[in-house]
Amino acid sequence: MAKVIGIISTKGGVGKTTVSAALATDLANHFGKKVLLVDANYSAPNLGLHMDIVEPEKTVHEILSGKGKLTHAIHTRYGVDVIPGSYFYSKKIEPLKLRDRVNELKKGYDFVIIDSSPSLNEEILSTILASDNLFIVTTPDYPTLSCSLRAARFARQRGKAVLGIILNKIRDPHYEIGLKDIEAVTELPVVARLPDDDSNMRALFNRIPISLYNRRAPFAREISKLSAALTNSKEKKPLWKSIIPLDLRREEVNRQLLRKTFMKDSPQALQ
Repeated sequence: MAKVIGIISTKGGVGKTTVSAALATDLANHFGKKVLLVDANYSAPNLGLHMDIVEPEKTVHEILSGKGKLTHAIHTRYGVDVIPGSYFYSKKIEPLKLRDRVNELKKGYDFVIIDSSPSLNEEILSTILASDNLFIVTTPDYPTLSCSLRAARFARQRGKAVLGIILNKIRDPHYEIGLKDIEAVTELPVVARLPDDDSNMRALFNRIPISLYNRRAPFAREISKLSAALTNSKEKKPLWKSIIPLDLRREEVNRQLLRKTFMKDSPQALQ
């Protein structure tokens, strides 16, 4: 039975879709998991472009408007089953039916990753209700952090557990909000610190998720550490870190706690 993880944010441009595609692809290709990746950004879907699905025959939009089963919209790319969105769909859909449609497929997967809409309405609500747990993607600046607070509050009000913060697009820590401050404000642990990696731009241009395009890129390595925590696998470390013991960084400690929590709450997802 799959564990359904929603990747949410209430601000566009934070890299939520890049994270979703990279995490799903990494879990499938480097950790041997069967993964379903769903585009739930109904107003501005672009997950298909990250996964090289430019002209999908059927999408989540048709399914949520009552035209067929979710399985009819599955496109397999890079070892991942992907349900993309439609770039031009204009008819009415029912976003809150996503939970029921996803539940129909959970038995066939280890993980379902849902890339949400940034709109604080029924679009993001559909992801929150369909998910077992959530990650909030944010960047280390005040405007985005305020939006992340809203996302965390919105999820908590609906009784959904937020596993932690994925801190993305780190450029210059001297002029960015520190990890401790972000945790203090959101009351959530930061479980990944992702650098603003130029490889992401090249990967997107080629429509290949960065986890496959350049596994050694700093962004991809950090995503892999998160995947290791979610699958209870050993986190790969450079040889010198094994020889020279150093204090764990805060996000590394948080991932160890995440590993224990995730195993306790959802052991069926990791079998």
